[in-house]
Amino acid sequence: MGQWRSSECMAFRWVLSRPDDRLRPRLRPFAYALRHVHQLLVFLAACAGGAINSVAGGGTLLTVPTLIWLGVPALNANATSTVALWPGSLSGAWGFRREMRQADPSVYALVVPSLIGGLTGAILLKRTPPGVFERLIPALILFATLLFVVQEPLQRRFNLTALHHARSHWLSWTMLFQLIVGIYGGYFGAGIGIMMLAALSLMGHTDIHQMNGLKNLLAVAINGIAIVYLVFTDLILWESALLMAAGAIVGALLAAGTARRVGQAAVRYVVVGVGLAMAVSMFLRL
Repeated sequence: MGQWRSSECMAFRWVLSRPDDRLRPRLRPFAYALRHVHQLLVFLAACAGGAINSVAGGGTLLTVPTLIWLGVPALNANATSTVALWPGSLSGAWGFRREMRQADPSVYALVVPSLIGGLTGAILLKRTPPGVFERLIPALILFATLLFVVQEPLQRRFNLTALHHARSHWLSWTMLFQLIVGIYGGYFGAGIGIMMLAALSLMGHTDIHQMNGLKNLLAVAINGIAIVYLVFTDLILWESALLMAAGAIVGALLAAGTARRVGQAAVRYVVVGVGLAMAVSMFLRL
């Protein structure tokens, strides 16, 4: 049985391992039911992750822990989530294409460090021993959640002090910063949107719709190059990835109306609360 199905076949392996052949037929329906429950939970987590990514970012804080709770190894959960949520970033960039046409052309230079960083992060992910990554996951989730907490104060700070006449100076520093963001994004990814919005603010950008479009474009580059590398590894659980991709698209489509009703601030509070809860639960698993 391929590794890409191992997490969903735990119940089947348990049934087949029963020594009493007469017991297997009775347990088989239970195993099939567990698999359907697994698939439903994966789909719902991806729906929520896609919705949150489209209005606030942070969908990884839901999708990765959910896969881990369902028995997927942390490395596989992270790689699978990266593949699953990538279409949402692509559609987000396309949705803001009109605003991006008015952006300073120099900002597109950030695609280069995004690609280099994303590939480097993916290589580091593959080379990280599974036990080490299991211990890193709670800290990474907590770090990403804290970024959400400080995002708005950081944006207000940078928008007030942005030096519009010194963009060439800020571009060189932002290129270096974006390389670091790319490495982190290719390795884990949650919270990179906040980092990129801060970087764009430093360059003098103030149009939030334009910044969101550029952020999504750079995320497409970071995660896209990481996926190209990860495709040639055994880390992606393809059945879960495709199911989650469909869920993420559904969630993103449904998110706009919901976000308008409850407000972006309420969505952000939910993301922070979920992130903190999941970080604590991951620490308790150690």
